[in-house]
Amino acid sequence: MLRILGRVTSINVRKVLWAAGEMGIEYEREDWGKPVRDPNEPGFLALNPNALVPVIVDEGFVLWESGAILRYLADKVQSDLFPADPRERALVDQWLTWQATELNASWAYIVPAKLRNDPPNPDPEHLSAAAAKWTKTMRILEAQLEKGDYVVNGRFSLADIVIGLSVHRWKSVAFDKPALPAVEAHYGRMQARPAGKPWLGAATP
Repeated sequence: MLRILGRVTSINVRKVLWAAGEMGIEYEREDWGKPVRDPNEPGFLALNPNALVPVIVDEGFVLWESGAILRYLADKVQSDLFPADPRERALVDQWLTWQATELNASWAYIVPAKLRNDPPNPDPEHLSAAAAKWTKTMRILEAQLEKGDYVVNGRFSLADIVIGLSVHRWKSVAFDKPALPAVEAHYGRMQARPAGKPWLGAATP
C-alpha cells in the first residue's frame, strides 16, 4: 500500500492526502515533520535529504516534492485531474507551479509570523509589505476565478486542490483583506467536496 510520510498540519501533505482521496487511492500515513517527528533522523534523510514532507513510498519507489507527487499519482491511476490533452495538462501544470512559486512565496513572511509566532516580534513594516504582496497575488487568482467555477479547463483538477488549500490559508491569517467574491465562491465549492472537506478545517491552517 502507498505510504505517505508527513504531518497533516503541512499544507503540502494535505495536497497529497486530498488528491489521493479524490482519486480513490488507498494509503497509510505516517507522522513526520516537526514538531511531531523530527525528519532529520538518518532513516528519513535517506528518503529525502531535504528533511521535508511529504514523501511517498510506493512499492519501494520513493518520491518527494508535493507537485511531483500529485502528478505521479494522477498519471499512475490515469486520473483526469491531470488531463491527458497537452494544452489542458499544461494549464493545470501552470497553476500548480504558480501556487508553489508565486502564491506560496507571497505569504512566506506573514504566515510564520501570524500563525507560528516566528519571529516572535515581527516588524510591522514587514508585515504590512507582506500583506500587500499576498493580496496582490490573490487578486490574480480572483481574476482567474471570475472566468469560471474552476481554476482551469472548466472542471475540477489538481489545480483546484492546491488553490483550495491556499485559500484556506489566506482565510486563516488575520489581517485587513479585500473582498474576493470569486475566490470565496470557489472555496465554498472545494469545501463541499467530500475528499476536500477534511483538509479545509479550522485545525489545519
